[in-house]
Amino acid sequence: MKLGTKGRYAVMALADIAQAGDSRPVVLADIAGRQDISLSYLEQLFSRLRQSGIVESVRGPGGGYRLARPAAEIPLAAVILAVDEPVETTRCAPASRLGCTHKTARCATHDLWVSLRMHIFAFLERISLADVVEGRVGDLGTDPDLLAPGMCP
Repeated sequence: MKLGTKGRYAVMALADIAQAGDSRPVVLADIAGRQDISLSYLEQLFSRLRQSGIVESVRGPGGGYRLARPAAEIPLAAVILAVDEPVETTRCAPASRLGCTHKTARCATHDLWVSLRMHIFAFLERISLADVVEGRVGDLGTDPDLLAPGMCP
């Protein structure tokens, strides 16, 4: 399974803004420094986040970016989709007729991995940016009934 840097960095940067609260817009250079992310990479991500209505820019002195709506109303799935970050669980493209083995048949585990991708997005849809900032993610993501014996939650 693969979730690339676009999704991870977008969530990190938005959590940084959410921690600042509604008091003032946050400058991307400050986020870049605190999170150790390239400023030019953040600029690309925030262009997409702005187009998706997740953040809004404030121009002028004291400008920067702020959340366009409360952090509790921003599901992580929306962030991942906004920055065009695929969650890859198979080697083949989701709509491809060719399977993971690049033959006409799909591999025996194809449906398993597609189902996993759907569960990941369902999980990310349940988690809001506020959940991340307030440290509630662990409580939302662990279902003791799903854990194998001996696994730690």
